[in-house]
Amino acid sequence: MSALVAEEEDAALAARMQALLARVFGHARFRGPQAEIVAHVARGGDALVLMPTGGGKSLCYQLPALLREGVGVVISPLIALMEDQVAALRENGVAAAALHSGIAPEAAEAIERAAREGRVKLLYCAPERLQTRRFLELLDALAAQEAIALFAIDEAHCVWQWGHDFRPDYLHLAMLPARYPEVPRIALTATADAAAREEIAARLALHEARRFVTSFDRPNLFYAAERKRGDGRAQLLAFLRRQPPEGGGIVYCLSRGKTEKLARWLNERGIPALPYHAGLTHEVRERHQRRFLAEDGLVMTATIAFGMGIDKPDVRFVAHLDLPRSLEGYYQETGRAGRDGEPAQAYLLWDGEDAAWHRQLVETSDMLPEQKEMAHRRLDALVDMVAGTGCRRQAILAYFGETIGPCGRCDRCLAPVRPWEATDAARKALSTVYRTGQRYGAAHLIDVLRGHASEAVVRRGHDRVSTYGLGVDLPAETWQAVFGELLLRGHLSIDFERHRALVLTPRAKPLLRGEETFALALPRAAAKGSARGAGMASAAPAAEPLSPSEQARFERLRRWRLRQAQAEGVPAYVIFHDKTLRELARRAPATLAELAGIEGIGARKRERWGKELLALLAAASDESAALAVLDKAADQPPLPSDL
Repeated sequence: MSALVAEEEDAALAARMQALLARVFGHARFRGPQAEIVAHVARGGDALVLMPTGGGKSLCYQLPALLREGVGVVISPLIALMEDQVAALRENGVAAAALHSGIAPEAAEAIERAAREGRVKLLYCAPERLQTRRFLELLDALAAQEAIALFAIDEAHCVWQWGHDFRPDYLHLAMLPARYPEVPRIALTATADAAAREEIAARLALHEARRFVTSFDRPNLFYAAERKRGDGRAQLLAFLRRQPPEGGGIVYCLSRGKTEKLARWLNERGIPALPYHAGLTHEVRERHQRRFLAEDGLVMTATIAFGMGIDKPDVRFVAHLDLPRSLEGYYQETGRAGRDGEPAQAYLLWDGEDAAWHRQLVETSDMLPEQKEMAHRRLDALVDMVAGTGCRRQAILAYFGETIGPCGRCDRCLAPVRPWEATDAARKALSTVYRTGQRYGAAHLIDVLRGHASEAVVRRGHDRVSTYGLGVDLPAETWQAVFGELLLRGHLSIDFERHRALVLTPRAKPLLRGEETFALALPRAAAKGSARGAGMASAAPAAEPLSPSEQARFERLRRWRLRQAQAEGVPAYVIFHDKTLRELARRAPATLAELAGIEGIGARKRERWGKELLALLAAASDESAALAVLDKAADQPPLPSDL
């Protein structure tokens, strides 16, 4: 092929890509490397894409599927994610369908028939289905007709055996290139460090795939963390009461029971909350999921089993009431906030006991030694981010191999802390644990250190140990911080079977011998309120405010969207994102041509709702006229399905 012909073909492909981007998805331009990825896959190339949540990964396989002949097959681990994407594609006029365990047999047959007849452009399925003879026969029939556009493997980190979202069924996807060698594949994830990338490429036989690695930074997320006081509920409640009423958020907990107790506690205090964990029945989980997707201001208290919130774009915060197991897991879970690009918050409460619990679970597990070592390293990376004195975003991105300067968008940057040289205090604490027999909790040990002759201290003879009274110069609260940090960093562990006694670990030896130092992060005087949680999270950036008239238009648009979503039985954001409604409220277009310039309104949506939106915007100053438009929206029949 001559260079001139190649240039002409590239130009033609670029023009088709741009036209589809605007007509189907309502976007004026590609973001980041999207155009390069789409063009590469559309030409038949394999790709491994690492892009942060909210970066536009789905477009990287949806658009090539529309550009190529045949059906694009998308492997996804979550039913809810499939359903959301199918609903959004249909709203944009794309024939999409999903095959999963929740589909009735007759509906599945209809979808398979439509796929064979070329009436499906994007077909979603779970990795388990790719192992069934029936589905493979469908793919074989399509391949014989050269009617498979591509295979997209979403959430590709599920193939990584060291990861917390490992799915064994993903390992079987390596058979795709051998069985369908002419079909391009694209694997996508938002969570993979260098080691994970290599394993993903190896496990999925993507050795020759072109890699597209974008920044892992989520500039719209504000990161904050603080030491838990008591059970942390009061701090969490103060944080939740500062959040905007729309969008809602997720609070992650370590145990199933904790999610249910926390949901009840929040409801009693006027914050609507629902629990979610794997122990609930399928019906209850589905009901809670539907409410979370449809309602504003709802809080889900969840274990990491709650992955279905991943496609809700307007999650305004993700909070952790307990320390996660790894920095990778923390990054992925916080990534469920702010997928729409609007400001969102990641708020973490931690204590040393959580870290001790995670380490004990690893040590008592049946993992291989190298697996245990990896698990400890991944937890240590999270601990470094939590306990460090520097920018939190720097620490997170460094884990993924990126280097940046201080971000100015985390609590460490806005409320700097100073390192306290606490080696002497740490050695006294460890020595007291040892000299009292490694049989007591922090409260008793602090009494010994501060020379408090309590009945228990005297009765046990601990007023005669060499460290008795050596810590009288520090308040009890500071000693609590010292013990908490020693637990967090693994110098101490907890004997949960012996009244939660603190015990030394091998990591304590170098510190006791004077071979290493120990420092704690203390808030500067100017940041005192921040350290207490009074203003820390409220320092997060906010969306550009609307004027009073724009806000009124925005609220009317949201009411219209809600009625439309209820009529069609889809989440509100499937109709339009808040970002689109805000732009409509600000610009108040008066013609269909002006409406075409609004981000997120493609040809199908403009054709279907354009006149209605223009009427609502024009009637914004007339309450009765606006209500008439809203009433019409409520009466509109659902969008007919192509299947």
